[in-house]
Amino acid sequence: MPSVEAVFDTALSRAEAGVPAGFTARHPSGAELRFDPAAWCRDAIAGDTGLLDRCTGPTLDVGCGPGRLVGALTGAGRPALGIDISAAAVRLARRRGATALQRDVFEPLPGTGRWRHLLLADGNIGIGGDPHRLLSRCRRLLASDGRLHAELAAPGTPAWSGVATVQGPGGGSPLRWACVPLDQLSALAAGAAMRLLETWTEADRWFATLTPR
Repeated sequence: MPSVEAVFDTALSRAEAGVPAGFTARHPSGAELRFDPAAWCRDAIAGDTGLLDRCTGPTLDVGCGPGRLVGALTGAGRPALGIDISAAAVRLARRRGATALQRDVFEPLPGTGRWRHLLLADGNIGIGGDPHRLLSRCRRLLASDGRLHAELAAPGTPAWSGVATVQGPGGGSPLRWACVPLDQLSALAAGAAMRLLETWTEADRWFATLTPR
């Protein structure tokens, strides 16, 4: 069975070549989540503007993929670093001129405790399958007055977390992931010693900004 990294590497390499590369994660609860690497490889996706406008200082893009957002920040002259577990993602991000490292967010990272902004776009609040653990880690990465900008599922979407099964061009693999709807974020943030500052919608996408308490 291929690793999660191999599944993402294969999907992104196919997307780069213009070959269909979408894949689905299925949770035992019956919930499904569709991933679209072809969209990640675009220069921009409708709804990105609000995220980018809020990143006014040094930004860490967690799960940066092929570097759409970190590349846009770099191009605008704003300091940014992307991290991703996928070697293909890091390669594509660097091709855009972005600075990117092949790292897991739970590993030691540069700038810990000093980042002004963190991004969890494209549903990356699901990374690791434990949103409380991820938000707690993000809190430690941020400066005391930093901001975490996250993309959430629409209000009313059933929440789920744990191990899902991925079926895609790279084969099947277990994936620790989570789905967090906007209307459940406030309580989750409080449990991770963070507070909700604002929410907004753009292009049928849902977002929120959190800060350490």
